[in-house]
Parts: sequence; C-alpha cells; structure tokens
Amino acid sequence: MRIGVPKEIKDNEFRVGVTPGSAREYVARGHEVYVEKNAGAGIGADDGAYEAAGAKVLDTAKEVFDIAEMVVKVKEPQPSEWVQLREDQILYTYLHLAPDPAQTKGLIDSGCTAVAYETVTDDDGGLPLLAPMSEVAGRLAIQCAATALQKPNGGLGRLMGGVPGVLPAKVVVIGGGVVGTHAAKMAVGLGADVTILDRSLPRMRELDDIFGNTAKTRYSTVEAVEEECLAADTVIGAVLIPGAAAPKLVSREMLSRMKPGSVLVDVAIDQGGCFETSKATTHSDPTYVVDGVVHYCVANMPGAVPLTSSHALNNATLPFGLALAEKGIHAIVENKHLQEGLNVHKGKITNKAVAEALGIEMIAPLEALKV
Repeated sequence: MRIGVPKEIKDNEFRVGVTPGSAREYVARGHEVYVEKNAGAGIGADDGAYEAAGAKVLDTAKEVFDIAEMVVKVKEPQPSEWVQLREDQILYTYLHLAPDPAQTKGLIDSGCTAVAYETVTDDDGGLPLLAPMSEVAGRLAIQCAATALQKPNGGLGRLMGGVPGVLPAKVVVIGGGVVGTHAAKMAVGLGADVTILDRSLPRMRELDDIFGNTAKTRYSTVEAVEEECLAADTVIGAVLIPGAAAPKLVSREMLSRMKPGSVLVDVAIDQGGCFETSKATTHSDPTYVVDGVVHYCVANMPGAVPLTSSHALNNATLPFGLALAEKGIHAIVENKHLQEGLNVHKGKITNKAVAEALGIEMIAPLEALKV
C-alpha cells in the first residue's frame, strides 16, 4: 500500500503522523511511504532521515494526497486537506468529529474511509491510541496551569507547590481517567493540594491505591463540583465520553463565583470542552479570561512537546496502521477494535456517539463496509 504523510498545518502543530522509525517498519513490510518535505522537522527528523528509512520525500501536500492510498496524520484534517481526500482512500488520524460538523461534512462529502485514533478500542475496553496523548496532555495540563497561575499571565499569583509556611495551590481534577490520573501525578509531584472527582467507585478505589494520602478522591455530584471549584486555584477538566461531546460540568454561573485569577485547563476541548465558557484556543494565543477566571483551552496540547508526543503516538498507532496497510478495509472487517475506530465510510457515519452528537443517521460499520 502507498502510505502518505503530509505535514501538519494546524496552528503550532509540530507532531508528525509517521516517524522515520515507523516509516522503516512500513517499508520493511513491503509498503511505500511518501512524506511531505519537512514533515518531520518539528521532531528534529529531516528529510534525509526519512529517505534513509526507505521513504520518498515529495515537495507538496497535494502530491502526497494524490499518490496515497492511506493518509496518516496526527490532527483532524483542515478544510484545505479534507477537499483533497477521495473515496478510495483511508484516513487514519485523530478526528474528534462530535463538536465539528464542518469537518464531518467534509469527510462525508469526500467519500473516504476515516478511522479515528480516539475511538479505536482494545480488549480491556480502553482507548489505546488516545491514551498516550492523554498521558502527555494530563501532565502538560499542570505545567500550563502553573504558568497561567503566575500574576503576569493573569493568574492569582500562587506557586503551585507553595513554600514552607505558605499553602500550596488547591488543584481539582474533574475525571479520574488517563488524563486526570497523569494530571494528578504531576500536581502531587509539585506539592499541590489535589482532589480528584469521579463517578466510578471502582476507579476511585484504584486512585486511592495509586495516591494513598497524597491526593483526595470525591464522588462527583453537582454539589461536589461546585464546592470544589469554588475553593480551587486550578481546575483541570479531564472528562471523556468516547466519541461524544464532553458534558458541561462547570456552568457560567458557577464560574462567576470562582476565585479571580484562578485557572481552568480544559483538556476535553477536542470534544467540545467540559466548561460552559470553553472555546478552543491555540498555542500562539492559549488563554483568555471570563469573569476573572483564566481559561487554557488549547485543542492540541501535546503538539507543544512534539518529540515526546510523536514517538509515544507512533508506538500506539503503528500496529493498527500496519494492519490497515496490509489488508485495507478488510482489516476493519476482521478487527472489532478498528470497527470501533471507523467513523466515516463512503459518506456514512459509522460511530454511534458521533452520530448522536451531530444528529446524523448512523450505519453500523460492518453494514457500511458491505456497501
């Protein structure tokens, strides 16, 4: 199969869908890899590294899209990209379609087969292609919050870990999944006062085993969210419903009663955000203020650390990518986890959560693949 790797064009997105090491794996299995010029520059991989791996470097994205049978990316295709997709192509990348009707229409109109990293599953019920970026985003969330808390950046001027004789910042993490756990680990490591809110009692027992007395857990109710957020210096939104739009857990009214200079970091912004006042931002302009509360809502947080992120992502995506390269859509037919990852095929939505979020009729993956 011909694998195409265009350079990412989203604002300050430096990751790459296929590293030179992964390109070498594809080539070793008999596939052809075509990489846009300078696609790996953000991770320090020059064109020579790809050529040494057996890939061919092309001058433009158009050349890559034109020749590719499968396009492998990191972020969702932008308008200039989705118009280059076609019916006989597989798109393998993050999509986050639930809050993005424009992109959804673009993919439907293209007729391509779109497999979303974020909805591919595993035997344990996890999301193995989302997990590595969730780990990165969770850890970054605390670094970004610590910076935003500084007075010159609009924050209330509190040091995350405090100093002897001065209390540390109070950090509330809403959601105890992968993002929330890694955010809590970073916050605890900095010496913050950490509380994790979740609705799963088994998960909270696991969190208690992980953190002991270094972080507190609390069952998430409207009352609990309100009490914790009003007392917080930093709130990390880490709630995920696979494929679906994130629930709005912090209202504008609640926000208006939070501490001036407190910080919200919405890691769920790719799925629409879990704060009512959230709107997607970029690394070039990451924060804004509503009612005195600093919002950090960058939609591609791991793009800030592309070297770590690209390798972590490739470690997870490569096995499924090789399966798709080997068998095409038959790999999806044979693999229930790739069926969960299939979001769009020949103009049809094939993921239930996406269909419900956008009010579009869904067709089951196996049924769609027979068409």
